[in-house]
Amino acid sequence: MQESITENVTETSNEVVNSLTGLFNSLQEGVAQYGLKIVGGIVALIIGLWIIKVVLKAVRKAFDRSKVDSTLKPFLLTLVGFLLKVMLFISIAGIVGIPTATFAALLAAVGLAIGGAFNGSLGHMAAGVMLLIFRPFKVGDLIETNGKLGFVKEISVFVTILETFQNKTEIIPNGSITAAAITNLTTIGHLRVDMPFAIQYGTDIKKAKEVVMNVLKTDEKVMNDPAPRVAVNNLGPNGVELLALPYSTSEDYWDVYWDTRQKIVEALGEANYEAPLPQRIVTMKS
Repeated sequence: MQESITENVTETSNEVVNSLTGLFNSLQEGVAQYGLKIVGGIVALIIGLWIIKVVLKAVRKAFDRSKVDSTLKPFLLTLVGFLLKVMLFISIAGIVGIPTATFAALLAAVGLAIGGAFNGSLGHMAAGVMLLIFRPFKVGDLIETNGKLGFVKEISVFVTILETFQNKTEIIPNGSITAAAITNLTTIGHLRVDMPFAIQYGTDIKKAKEVVMNVLKTDEKVMNDPAPRVAVNNLGPNGVELLALPYSTSEDYWDVYWDTRQKIVEALGEANYEAPLPQRIVTMKS
């Protein structure tokens, strides 16, 4: 009985040893066959990413020398970087031993899967391409869209970045920009700043216009061409409503809107023009 048990244990031990030996031999053969390829692929990946970084740096300098529109630079750099990385991964697949056609099909399948998962993002990318092609605005322009007013700092593939007058950074998806109205305040090169004010009935309108016009002509941030104007806008219930119409650059818009308005109020006060107040005529019946 003991001899039978001993024989079974010996046979089991031999089977375990043979299995481990076979596994070790398989691993050894796999490492010998694919180990160098995998190491070569890793080395190629590291070197390739470094080369891509150098190439993109050179492309960026070339764009600066050739004065490529700053609106297109981020998009073109992103596109070049993407294409170079795709070529790198295909080359590494060949080094490791994966058939190029198989790897390309795998990339296509992964691309379709990612496209389905990020359907909205692809819409923003398409909108970004449309913005770059039709160019309703460019980097540096002052625009208003989706209720946001600011200077365009960057137009990327998926989003447009605005810098507001409050030094806030607004990141707006491109799809929402193309789906809404876009007001470009920089296209013409200057903006008109409408400033309504009023004087009492019975006061000298001509003199009031001269006082305001003098403020506009002496203000450094008010443009001389187009020339500013002061006009009667309306006859209100309490006084004569006038309108100052100075022009400014987009950069000076808010300075003119606030500071020049204050100068007009102060100049009218010094000229003894009082703001019209609501008036009522009360009659007494006897």
